Amino acid sequence: MSVKAMMAAILQDQMTSRGIRSLSPSDYEEIVELLIEQLREVELGLAAREVAHKPDR
Repeated sequence: MSVKAMMAAILQDQMTSRGIRSLSPSDYEEIVELLIEQLREVELGLAAREVAHKPDR
């Protein structure tokens, strides 16, 4: 099982435990994909900020 599939299963379990049962398995996979993409963007932004604010040596 891939990491994305495991994350989708965890998300589905958590949403179901909170009473949300109307999403399909593909909805959960799409949500996970979007979350991963957003995390990558945040990570790249933080790395760029770190490089930009590094003092020259």
